[in-house]
Amino acid sequence: MDETDEVLDAVGPRLRALRKHRGLPLAELSAATGISESTLSRLESGGRRPTLELLLPLARVHGVPLDDLVGAPRTGDPRIHLQPIHRHGMTFLPLTRRAGGVQAFKMLIPSRDAPAEPTPQTHGGYEWVYVLNGRLRLVVGDRDMVLPPGEAAEFDTALPHWLGSADGHAVETLVLFGPQGERAHVRAR
Repeated sequence: MDETDEVLDAVGPRLRALRKHRGLPLAELSAATGISESTLSRLESGGRRPTLELLLPLARVHGVPLDDLVGAPRTGDPRIHLQPIHRHGMTFLPLTRRAGGVQAFKMLIPSRDAPAEPTPQTHGGYEWVYVLNGRLRLVVGDRDMVLPPGEAAEFDTALPHWLGSADGHAVETLVLFGPQGERAHVRAR
């Protein structure tokens, strides 16, 4: 048995499971697809090989991609499925997936009734921050500054630092974080 036969043999049980999960009797599925009940029954039991002409109406009625009916592997999907990280009252959306090296995040600071009081932290690494929306208050060492949209800052995270909203409104930033010694290099023309 070759790989194609194995894929086709798995379609019948998948079709039966999908129909039963949706609670559809064969008669209803037949009426919705225009495929006879006997053909549907033989497809589900493996007595009939699935064809494109049979699978297309079944995929349409079940509301699933044709790939799901044949069990095709997920490939070529360019979307990034972000898993947010929640820390210190902020949300970080990872924009890179490789381990090590410089990591990119979109950082969201939610709005509050009043701006938070700085609580500087330290850790190894180097950070580059670009403000997309809102006004970011950045405290690094003894410097306390406000960055409006379009401004960027970079700093060694071994220095005590804190990021928050300057005015209590939400802030969106892009953050590049690298291990100690890795920095963003900016070139101007």
